[in-house]
Amino acid sequence: MTIVVTGASGKLGTAIRDAAAERDIETIACSRSLDGSIEPAELERHLEERTPAAVIDVSVPERTHEVIDACVATKTPLVIGTTGFAVEASERFDRASEQIPLLKASNFARGVHALETLVREAVGLLESYDIELTETHHNRKRDAPSGTAKSLLETIEAERELDDRVFGREGHQPRSDGNIGVHVRRAGSIHGEHEILLAGNDEALTITHRAESRRVFAAGALDSARWLADRPAGRYAFSEVVAEQ
Repeated sequence: MTIVVTGASGKLGTAIRDAAAERDIETIACSRSLDGSIEPAELERHLEERTPAAVIDVSVPERTHEVIDACVATKTPLVIGTTGFAVEASERFDRASEQIPLLKASNFARGVHALETLVREAVGLLESYDIELTETHHNRKRDAPSGTAKSLLETIEAERELDDRVFGREGHQPRSDGNIGVHVRRAGSIHGEHEILLAGNDEALTITHRAESRRVFAAGALDSARWLADRPAGRYAFSEVVAEQ
């Protein structure tokens, strides 16, 4: 099995290539800064010539749109792990998925999939409890809140029918009914930590996921690429990968 990794010189791209080597999966690196890799401008030609099973994109949003074009042109399955897109990007993913199998995930950790399930259930059971979300990542993380935090917020809002996010607090800012507090921390080399706090009725419940290594994300991305490779065109989710493996 051969997979192209775009954004291959980044920390997650490197972790994916290392994990692939352990699984005897051949990877083709696509990066402007990695020696021996193919240039992004040449991606479409290489997809046409080498016909990889899938592309895993962990680059940056502006580069991802170029990757989508190349995959659509060559009918190559695409796994997107890049985060930080504008809201309207989802429509672009939907249009592409009409022509190729496309899986977009903000997080490839199986534990985060379980976290979302637990949060959905807890938020539904504790309807009157206040909710706060805190996420922590390394000091080079670009987008805030993280893609995972946004997914968790969407899960909470869908369950509670809320839409009032409060990002941090300063000065005189008492909590209002329906608020979801959102707190973002960036420090050191932390791989990713997400905590949901539900408090009320003289008690507090916290649900936390902490990634110990990027290897967990790399493993999930490779599992997704293998799972997606033989699928028909359509928009897929990492939850489907977890459910079948």
